[in-house]
Amino acid sequence: MSLDIEILNEFVQESKSLIDESLEILSEIESDPNQVKKLENFGNNVDRIMGGAKNLALLVDKSHPLHFISDYCALCKAVGYKASQIKNNPQFYFVCVALLLDATETLQAMINNLKFTEASAKNFLTETFLERLKWVSDQFGKDFRETVGEKSLGQNDIDELLKKLGIG
Repeated sequence: MSLDIEILNEFVQESKSLIDESLEILSEIESDPNQVKKLENFGNNVDRIMGGAKNLALLVDKSHPLHFISDYCALCKAVGYKASQIKNNPQFYFVCVALLLDATETLQAMINNLKFTEASAKNFLTETFLERLKWVSDQFGKDFRETVGEKSLGQNDIDELLKKLGIG
């Protein structure tokens, strides 16, 4: 099996559109904790990118950037969905939205540069970003779900994704 360049280009174009939409959502809500539910829309957009990356990753070897992008999106999606449930904690909300803005800009850089290698992928993840991601992840209790539905990743699943990305 091999990855058709036309299909990859369609994935990139769709991802860019979803990233632009996600950045718009985050910019709209970043100073208004009352719009917390809109983070579900953010999560849905990232979930779509993740799904596309996962499907295309089936056609390439394990070192292809699509695998890294898929795992990275899973983390962003989990934070977005969990953050959509924040109540009465505007400071934590602001931290989460700021983290998601940074994460989305990083995802944009990854999508714009699909030729990076597994080794260079970690260059997208600064130490500050990783520390913030870990801290935010640790703040969510087990009552926070990572999806819109009932099925949920547990904290162990998030920790495994972090390890897979070389973070944990």
